[in-house]
Amino acid sequence: MTPSDTVDTHPHIADALKRPDLVRLSDGMVLLRFESMKIYSALAAVRQLLDRGTVRTGQTLIDSSSGIYAYALALACHRYRLRCHIVASTTVDATTLAQLEILGATVEQVRPSKNLKLDQELRVRRVREILAERPDVHWMRQYHDDIHYLGYQEVADLVTKALPDRTLTVVGGVGSGASTGGLVQHLRRRDPGVRLVGVQPFGSVTFGSQDHHDPEAIIAGIGSSIPFDNVRHRLYDAVHWMDFTHAMSGAVALLREHAVFAGLSTGAAYLTATYESRRHPDRLHLVIGADTGHRYVERVYARHREAVDLAALKPAEVGSPEEMSMPWSTMAWNRAAWPSRRAEARA
Repeated sequence: MTPSDTVDTHPHIADALKRPDLVRLSDGMVLLRFESMKIYSALAAVRQLLDRGTVRTGQTLIDSSSGIYAYALALACHRYRLRCHIVASTTVDATTLAQLEILGATVEQVRPSKNLKLDQELRVRRVREILAERPDVHWMRQYHDDIHYLGYQEVADLVTKALPDRTLTVVGGVGSGASTGGLVQHLRRRDPGVRLVGVQPFGSVTFGSQDHHDPEAIIAGIGSSIPFDNVRHRLYDAVHWMDFTHAMSGAVALLREHAVFAGLSTGAAYLTATYESRRHPDRLHLVIGADTGHRYVERVYARHREAVDLAALKPAEVGSPEEMSMPWSTMAWNRAAWPSRRAEARA
């Protein structure tokens, strides 16, 4: 093996899994494909807490999760010899649950509920009960503690190095706010002109779609029924709201056209970027692929015959959240604050 053929070794599997791949989808679109994106966030947050002395080796870290963050936190705890406790959503799949338990995390799932709001409220309530019983446990607060922004500095550096000469638009699910917000916040330190397009499901309070009911329920990982402090509305240039069928169609098209097997939020981002790249052909659209498609096999990919041709889909362009309509709407957000909440001066 010559020196040019050498391969870096990693001290832990989490350090290998966190690194994304850049996949060219078209002249105006590149996929930032992760095995599991929140590993960056969890590793950096836990390392910072240890360095500050906020937590110590052997201590228990706790959070609630619908799956992807739970896996990331379990890996980070395994990496740094900490204990992990997850209050899990009923939507956590059997594959993820088995991995969490084998990694050493203790997992408890809240009782089944008919809507996401109740599910999230039950999880937060249970976390608070545990903290009251065990004051030595540290709550990671992935939705509210901006320590989760730290890890995306490294992702921004990778993107800047790989795509140095293109004007970027980042497209991804909003979710907790830390992934799209963290990445773009770091990218804008070099280029303030980087655009951010956030994707939301109907039924989420984050950008005002809570009064719209999608019978297929909120798309995991990109919406919320409760406010998240880590969402900095001033970072977003545009927002797209879409239903499950549109997101599913995007995921199926991504696999069919580019052989990329990705999660449902990636499908929603791909459909959004397809539309945005037609409107802004001068920009390179970076699609965030937060996870793989394995936990969506039964719900999404087994139903691929129901997917709609993307060429037949077009959003309604609206001037305010009150004007949105299903199944797909878009709005120029123009880096505005969320009107009913405090101004986000940190952005």
